[in-house]
Order: sequence, then C-alpha cells, then structure tokens
Amino acid sequence: MKKLLLYSLLGLLHLSLNSQVKKEIFESFKLQERRDVSYYFPEGYTEEKKYPLILVLDADYLFDLVISHVKFNSKYHRMPEAIVVGVHQEQNDLRWEDCDFEESTGLPTEKGKLFYEFLGTELLPYLETSYNTAPFKMFIGYDITANFGNYFLFKDKSLFNSYVIISPVLATEMESRIPSRLLDLNQELFYNLIIEKEKSEDRNRILQMNNAISSISRENLHYYFDEYDKADHLSIASYGISQVFDNVFSLFQPISPQEYRQEILASNEPVFDYLKNKYDRIESLLGYEKAVELNDIMAIYAGSIKKDDYESLKPLAELCKKEFPETMLGFYFEGEYLELLGEPKKAMKAFEKSFLMEEIDFLTKDMALEKIDALKADFGY
Repeated sequence: MKKLLLYSLLGLLHLSLNSQVKKEIFESFKLQERRDVSYYFPEGYTEEKKYPLILVLDADYLFDLVISHVKFNSKYHRMPEAIVVGVHQEQNDLRWEDCDFEESTGLPTEKGKLFYEFLGTELLPYLETSYNTAPFKMFIGYDITANFGNYFLFKDKSLFNSYVIISPVLATEMESRIPSRLLDLNQELFYNLIIEKEKSEDRNRILQMNNAISSISRENLHYYFDEYDKADHLSIASYGISQVFDNVFSLFQPISPQEYRQEILASNEPVFDYLKNKYDRIESLLGYEKAVELNDIMAIYAGSIKKDDYESLKPLAELCKKEFPETMLGFYFEGEYLELLGEPKKAMKAFEKSFLMEEIDFLTKDMALEKIDALKADFGY
C-alpha cells in the first residue's frame, strides 16, 4: 500500500497496454523535474509471463531502433518478449547535464548522482512493481550516456545483467576501472562494447579497455567487442544493436545446425541433458520459463538416434507428452525407445496410442502404422 501511495505521489499516469508504445511525463522526486519517458510493451503482454526489462538512454535517438530489433527478434523466437523504457534527453541537451562527470575524479557531477538515483530508485522500481518483469535487465547507452551506464557496475551487485556500451565518451580512468570491476563482480554479466573504426579522442583508451577486458578469464563474464569499418559516430548504433541481441540471447535461440554439430554431437554427455541444461539456464539467467521449441525437440531426437543414445528417448518422450500433449510425439518416441529396449509388446501399444493422436512435423499416422505392422510381422502378433 505504501508503494502504491508513493507512486501515486510521483504523479505517474496509468499506462494503457492497448497501445504498445506510450510516452509519459514522470515527475521525479530525486531530480525535482518532470522527465519525458517512453515505454514499449509487447502486444500480447500478460500477467502470466515475465518480461526482461531494457533501459535505453538517449531515447530520442535509440528508443525506436531498440524496439524494432526487440520486436523482430522476439517474433522469430530469437529472444524473449521484453519491456523497453526509454529516457528522453535531447531537449536542452539534457544528456550532457544528466551524464556529465568531474574531470578530476571521473565520478558523476551532482546532477549526475541525482540522475543515477532517478533511474535506479524511481523509474526501474516503478516498472518492477507495476508490471511482471523478469530479473534480467539490460542497459543501452551511446556516447556520454554509454559511459554513464558503467557507474551501475560499481554497486555491490550490478543493477543490470547486460550492458550495451556504444562508442562511449570515457570518464577519467574508466579504461582501467571498468576491467577491474568486471573482474571483481561475482555475478553473470554480459558486456557489449561497440565502436566505429574512425578516429576519436577516446579511441586509444577504448582499445586499451578492450585489451584489458579481453584478458579477463572469468566463466560468468560474457564479453563482446564489435568494431565496424563502415560506421561513423552517428550510424554506429544501428550497426551495433543489430548484433547485440544475438550476442546476449544466443542461449534463448533455437538449436542451430552449428550448435547441433559442435555441442550435441561432440559431447560425451547424454543428449537429453543438453536440452535440460539449456532450458534450466534460460530460466535461471533470464527469469523466463520458455516453452520447449519443436525445433529443439527434433534436434535432440536426431542426436539421440545418431549417437545410439537411446536412453535419452525416454525423458524426451515424457517431455513431449507434457509440452505437445495432443500430438504423436510423446508416444511415438516412447514406442521407439521400447522397441530399441527389446520390449515389442509395450512398443506396439505406444505406437497404437500415437496413431490416435495428431500428426506433427515429420511424424504421420502412416509412420505409426508402419511401425505397428513391422512389429506384428517380426513377432507374430
């Protein structure tokens, strides 16, 4: 009740989800200012799901660009649907006022400290308490606002799980402070550093920072450095953001042919364990319980057959009964498992059950009949 009263006092207008994008005025106690903020919600937003949260500074420049990539990638199951919040900073050149730093120390100015509190203690908590957000949060900034995002690394625990730092204007000593902090933080982090190849005042320091971060050997740090030959300082954001979501959400994406060859076929572990570990990690990292993709089911099935790992067919069959209950998948895979186990009577019953269910992907009723007829011929049933 106290939180609801607090946010009422903040003067926030209720957001209607009938519209995917909404621009509102946020009255900040910390800043003692009214700030323009835009929000994007997935078209099918529901309280039954959790959504990663993406904070975008320089929203006048980056917000629409980020949304277009989020919509495209989520539509084709390359990332989960996400909520995007953009802070507008173009008017009166607010971006420099919000994100400026003291030359002597490299720390935010007094206004920067208040802006930091506005983001971390007002804006993001409002979204977390008002909407069904997942634990996973991403920061995206450009130029001076990119540098500002790094300050969130210096909390005991980073507020964000993923940082997208586009052509940063680095504060004093950031080229050494950031690698040191990334080395010390004991949590899983994604850090994306994106720059253009043309010369800039900060280029040498950025490259120095890249070399230092690249040398860090820490299993739960996922570092990506992308440099673009044809981009300039203005166009670099559109080049970089297109790659970011592939970097960060590769785990979420369906099993690719390359992943199948290099991870599944090359592994000595049971094939089904790969699928289980993949989806467990999606849930633990993104806070998102993803429905199992049919593509992934078929990759695990193919791998089990190719590697003669027939024991993996048993848990796969049970998973299919749960995830695709109206289809042939579960009982057909169970039939194959029992057949290979040397249980023809049980196998035939499983194939008979699959025959009564809906066809899916490559599985047809004719295939179930062929299995049944073959078992009858072989064993005289």
